[in-house]
Amino acid sequence: MILKGQNFRILVYDTTASKFKCVGMATSCQITQGTNTDDGGTKDDVGMAAKPVVVSQNWSVQVESLNVSDAGAMLTAIKSLTPFTLLWDEVSTTDNQTPEEAAFARTGTAYLNDLTLTFNDRENSAKSLQFAGSGPLSTVSTTPAFEAISAGSYTKGQFVRLFLSSDNTAAPVAVIAAARQLSIHVSMQLESATTKDTPGTWEVQEPVALNYDITTQALVRGNDTITSAVGAKSYADIQTIKETGNPVKWKICNVSGDNQRTAGAVIVSGSVVITQLQTNNPNKANSDYTATLTGYGAYTVGA
Repeated sequence: MILKGQNFRILVYDTTASKFKCVGMATSCQITQGTNTDDGGTKDDVGMAAKPVVVSQNWSVQVESLNVSDAGAMLTAIKSLTPFTLLWDEVSTTDNQTPEEAAFARTGTAYLNDLTLTFNDRENSAKSLQFAGSGPLSTVSTTPAFEAISAGSYTKGQFVRLFLSSDNTAAPVAVIAAARQLSIHVSMQLESATTKDTPGTWEVQEPVALNYDITTQALVRGNDTITSAVGAKSYADIQTIKETGNPVKWKICNVSGDNQRTAGAVIVSGSVVITQLQTNNPNKANSDYTATLTGYGAYTVGA
């Protein structure tokens, strides 16, 4: 029988529970196993054909999910350079979470080196996780200890918003006016840490840098009736911040209330510099703009 994608899942080891757990509400996953080669051809070889010889191996995993309830945990993990233990395997049962110890099942250590959280208007929020393997992959000889996770819930993007200040001292209390799209992207830079003392051919990675950026897209001018007392940053305000070139404080919060402007729990906060502002004005379409905000210093999770 052909294996269906929903029966091939990525599981992450939970150190607190001492068990593997599936990435919840996953919509897809991709595993890449690569090699680096040197040309092994010599003068002893007849003809012009290359003879690639494997000198190192690497692997990576990417998972897409509609569960953002663990956004804080993922932001903390990548910031703290936490290594993960991953497992991929065939799964079964009604919720597709029970590992089957398939012949292709593998486990290994990896860093979460790329994280994107997306909160778009009238869409389900989503996260994209990319892991870079560090060290070898191992076969799975016994069924690992695992724990099924409960069904998650969707988060609509309009209930998560970006708040900005006008400088790097005042609290960020103004939303982006007529906002439509929002994403935060965090990336970890890795370097090979293998030496002549490292056994085997697998590449070992070591974190060396971390950076992040936020992208917000909004209408240049909206026409909603605003009843909320919470203020907003207009396109003109964003232009001024960009032209000034100074960092400003920001936070991404769950929101509620009139016009979805009342800040609730803070997901993440920090300071940014607006590094790009692009305005789009097509004929017979709404005028909008996209701003890229680049992280200035470390971010803070949950405050």
